[in-house]
Amino acid sequence: MRTSDSISDTDHEETSFTKSSGWKIRSSKLARNTHNRIREIVESLKIEPNPEKPMIPLSIGDPTIFGNLEASVETINAVKCAIESGKYNGYAHTAGHEEARKAIVEYVAHQGPVTPNDIIICSGCSSALEICILTLADEGQNILVPRPGFCLYNTLCEGLGIEVRYYNLLPEKEWEADLEQMESLIDNNTASILINNPSNPCGSVFSKTHLQKILKLAGKYYLPIIADEIYEHFVFTGSKHIAISSLSKDVPILSCGGLTKRFLVPGWRTGWIVIHDRDNRLSDITKGLKQMAARILGSNTLVQGALPDILRNTPQSYFDGVLDILSQNAKSAYDALKDVAGLKPILPRGAMYMMVGIDIASFPSFPNDLEFVQDLVNEQSVFCLPGSCFEYPNYFRIVLTVPYEMIEEACSRISEFCEKHYKNDENLIKCDFLQPVSS
Repeated sequence: MRTSDSISDTDHEETSFTKSSGWKIRSSKLARNTHNRIREIVESLKIEPNPEKPMIPLSIGDPTIFGNLEASVETINAVKCAIESGKYNGYAHTAGHEEARKAIVEYVAHQGPVTPNDIIICSGCSSALEICILTLADEGQNILVPRPGFCLYNTLCEGLGIEVRYYNLLPEKEWEADLEQMESLIDNNTASILINNPSNPCGSVFSKTHLQKILKLAGKYYLPIIADEIYEHFVFTGSKHIAISSLSKDVPILSCGGLTKRFLVPGWRTGWIVIHDRDNRLSDITKGLKQMAARILGSNTLVQGALPDILRNTPQSYFDGVLDILSQNAKSAYDALKDVAGLKPILPRGAMYMMVGIDIASFPSFPNDLEFVQDLVNEQSVFCLPGSCFEYPNYFRIVLTVPYEMIEEACSRISEFCEKHYKNDENLIKCDFLQPVSS
């Protein structure tokens, strides 16, 4: 053991330096550079809801928050059985219990042939996305992500020095990707293309033809695709979701999904990565994905234990009932807002959201979508997320998971708000609702 007499001059100098410098404890570069755009924008708004009108929050992407959408009896009972069995209190394999991964293989059969070794169970779909991004890209590389798009993609990249490059979605084409503009973003440092289908915030569903064009572009530049398909089963009548992996002949796909939205249990934090790699082009990436998963020693084992029963036993009638509610709300909101002067709703084909364009020039009281949304709350107690949260100004996003009566009342208030502030002045320069944001 060292004694105080044995401390060297160097030790004295270091101790003296530490004392004289005082407490200077800083967060890491990663923490300092990690931002949640939605939270930052929302916290910057000066919101004071009208006390005479009950608040209607059309901003919350948690389908369970209003109480009208609940997990199925089968889902709840499966977890009860997992708890009572006592089998799932310990750690699992870092990629997940084999029985759970086998059940996922059956559940995603429509995506293409995979084995349990191609499945990694994660702590929610957000964790799946993070593992994919951090495995595919290094600092200084870039990933292509949609605009408008879920702000989490940027949050997961920016702290690690991974550049986000936005490719535009075109509202006049039901939010298809601008493939020419997308291609212009690709360079030698591009690590992957990320697609979100069905889309948050757009509620769009890509056609087979459009997906094939994206695959052709990815194949041309040898780029793997990260497919955020958490809403793959949230598709309304008249549209069909096609897994991009089911169409790929040579492009490797990392499909991210989970229980959270379809089974109405987002707080259970259970998602997965499905590795579609028919030609073994991702052997090093697959190893890296599993090493990244080991950082958290695996996801919630109780839910993993229940997963086979949840995926196999939940009846289709349950899912149909949820979709009926969402599609009815989508149609009601669209019909209520489509003739409101100054607004341009775009009818969603799936997911849980609808984007509404604002002809901001026709509302001279508001210089941008942030102030439009802020005053909508202050006057009408209706809170929508401004399009700026999704890198797409002069729009707002509404959530379709609220009770039907609430969506009707919210749209009535939005209409009243617009009628009050709309100025039909021929001298005003009209906004082009359908003009994509420039890079």
